[in-house]
Amino acid sequence: MQYYTERHRHTCGVDLHGRNLYLCVLDPDRKIVLHRRVDCDEEKVLRALAPYRVVGVECMFKWYWLADICDEHGIPFALGHALEMKAVHGRKSGNDRLDAERIARLLGSGMFPVGYVYPKKMRSSRDVMRRRSYLVNQRSSLITHIQITSLQYNLPELGKISKPKNREGIIEQFQDPAVRASVEADMAVIDILDVVIARLERVIIRAARGHDPVAFTLLKSVHGIGDIIGLTLLYEIHDINRFDSLGGYLSYCRLIKCTKTSDGKPKGTGKRKQGNQHLKWAFSEAAALFLRANPEGQKLHSRLLKKHCKAKALGILAAKLARSVYFMLHRNTPFDMERFVRA
Repeated sequence: MQYYTERHRHTCGVDLHGRNLYLCVLDPDRKIVLHRRVDCDEEKVLRALAPYRVVGVECMFKWYWLADICDEHGIPFALGHALEMKAVHGRKSGNDRLDAERIARLLGSGMFPVGYVYPKKMRSSRDVMRRRSYLVNQRSSLITHIQITSLQYNLPELGKISKPKNREGIIEQFQDPAVRASVEADMAVIDILDVVIARLERVIIRAARGHDPVAFTLLKSVHGIGDIIGLTLLYEIHDINRFDSLGGYLSYCRLIKCTKTSDGKPKGTGKRKQGNQHLKWAFSEAAALFLRANPEGQKLHSRLLKKHCKAKALGILAAKLARSVYFMLHRNTPFDMERFVRA
């Protein structure tokens, strides 16, 4: 975890909400000089911040516009990592006024846990990619529901109905009118999602060519990484230099186990869910696809299976791929299969 350690004459904590925000500004002696609720209006916010020029805000869904305003006007902006801000969430009492003050005091103490302020240029494309992933998950759940319904009535196996050509004649297999109506609803939504997902993919691929085509090409040089996984990695990693170390990068990808110790004794594991779920999914999928039509990769996997179970072996392979991507992007070099298998 990284902390905001820069020093400023004044520090401003912001408790941000949907339609308004609460400001708390501290002077160099850490005394409150401003406590005010302000509407989410650019002119009003800039007028309130004009004498102080530094902002710290907890990460929530509406931080984009405030970060853009600060960037346009040269105001230092720190985005607080919500899960790590124990001083705000772990207190006995809380309200907007107290939360803004706690954020301001954290910002000035050097213990303000920061999240990554994703740049405006690629941020919207990343959000489109995440929306595509959500729609794909919804589509998969509908397909699963159709498969389960078929099993409930002991109908013949439907096969791989994710492809449109394999869905013909499925509805007619269900005799009960209510069941048929349910399956028809699923099929109708799946057909719509097929069109929407394909359209989003075209939009993202066009955007990627203008954002960072070199990094996208390097990512696709890895066996098993195609357009979708490559785009996910491109937009979720963004800039590999933002990670201080390989360990921090792997931890962010949720690919290594974090342990806690006290007096040399283990005290359990760290927060397993803290990190980027999209990178975890991308590298896990890449590890499975890496083994397809890849004899060298299969030999490596076989060696891992002699020491570990199947899930653990795939996890190690995913972490190994993530490590390779880290150095590929750092050194601006394509994937080297021989070196990967030998290392």
